[in-house]
Amino acid sequence: MAAMVSTSLSAGPKSQQLSATAPPPLFSGLRRSSAATQSFFQSVNSHLRLSSSTSSRPSTAILAMAGTGKFFVGGNWKCNGTKDSIKQLVSDLNSATLEPDVDVVVGPPFIYIDQVKSSLTDRIEIAAQNSWIGKGGAFTGEISAEQLKDIGCKWVILGHSERRHVIGENDEFIGKKAAYALGQNLGVIACIGELLEEREAGKTFDVCFKQLKAYADAVSSWDDIVIAYEPVWAIGTGKVASPEQAQEVHVAVRDWLAKNVSTEVASKTRIIYGGSVNAGNSADLAKKEDIDGFLVGGASLKGSDFATIINSVTAKKVAA
Repeated sequence: MAAMVSTSLSAGPKSQQLSATAPPPLFSGLRRSSAATQSFFQSVNSHLRLSSSTSSRPSTAILAMAGTGKFFVGGNWKCNGTKDSIKQLVSDLNSATLEPDVDVVVGPPFIYIDQVKSSLTDRIEIAAQNSWIGKGGAFTGEISAEQLKDIGCKWVILGHSERRHVIGENDEFIGKKAAYALGQNLGVIACIGELLEEREAGKTFDVCFKQLKAYADAVSSWDDIVIAYEPVWAIGTGKVASPEQAQEVHVAVRDWLAKNVSTEVASKTRIIYGGSVNAGNSADLAKKEDIDGFLVGGASLKGSDFATIINSVTAKKVAA
């Protein structure tokens, strides 16, 4: 049965007040700020800078509803690997025993997609790490959704923090990329997440909801979208949001979908967690009802560890 969870500005997870013994600022600041407007640097005639937006007032309550989608685990290999190391990784994945009721994808670097596709078990699907905003052409260094489909990709990762904060892609640009990829029948792993300073300023929800809105404004269907919540301060740092902290954001994201898209989309859309997920912490995270899987970085480069994370679905079954 759905439960009402308080989200008053003064309350922490499960309405516990912050105190002198509370976790350090790195793990605080989940509550939305009272400011109605956030100012961002905007570069005219460019999609490659953050744009300004106006956020709505915070909700006073969240309707907690667990997702109904199949557990989903993605491995983002980023800019890692050689032909030889990837050959070994594929071999390890091919020999691993994986729980059957999990959707699994891996995202190799572009130049190794064909190698992986031709040698990896069909049990695991292939994702690209990025795609262009439209049809291919005179766009040096880009990869089109059509090309990804041609080589056998089923998914694409979009909106990752490294694309946002290193490359400089903004919310609107990412939303349009998602819409185009979906139009070419690619599934989209749609990343969202806040910077450390945004969390410390209490803007976690503001940032995540703004990023969600950009996707919602651009796409016509959520059927092939998986949302990946990745707090930027936890990516590759070894710092991980506690299961309770991750669950709180996931509940808020699902509530946003219910209120701004539909309750059906909120229930069906899988919301996965990323940010230093590893073989040691995945089971505890998986137990949370609104954590529907993981997007894994470094640990996905180790076949045995990635298999352990995939199989953490058993912890969710026990928790249920």
